[in-house]
Amino acid sequence: MESFVSVNALARKERYEEIIPQIESLIADEPDSVANLANVAAALKMALGARATWLGFYLLKRGELVVGPFQGKPACVRIALGKGVCGTSARDRKTLVVPDVNKFSGHIYCDPDSKSEIVVPLICDGKLLGVLDVDSSSLNAFDEVDQQYLERIADIISHGMKSWT
Repeated sequence: MESFVSVNALARKERYEEIIPQIESLIADEPDSVANLANVAAALKMALGARATWLGFYLLKRGELVVGPFQGKPACVRIALGKGVCGTSARDRKTLVVPDVNKFSGHIYCDPDSKSEIVVPLICDGKLLGVLDVDSSSLNAFDEVDQQYLERIADIISHGMKSWT
């Protein structure tokens, strides 16, 4: 069983390595933030496949997170800082990998089919811009490989957001 996990992790690493240049290319010459975040959400959703049942962005606006471009079912529109996985990640400015959302105190049930989640804050020059949120209908769907690569992708997005309109 251990070798299966290693092979699976290796395959995921390779897929992330493929998607990073694509994301960089998608956002390189486009100044519109909605267009860029929509394309990144679509590219990431395709890369993660069935593991990601919902993938998108919540952007910080007037002190709360507001849903931005995403792929998946309709979502919660507004999330207060410190509430749920997204709000806690944003408030604490750190990535949260939640193997079982039912065990996360204060989890917001936007989608009853969500079983696990990873949320990565979008931070540039010390300023919180929002979060990248990925949900799965499977328990334990995300690990340190996802965290490592999604943090790299969030960094690319965050630094690009400085120049987007």
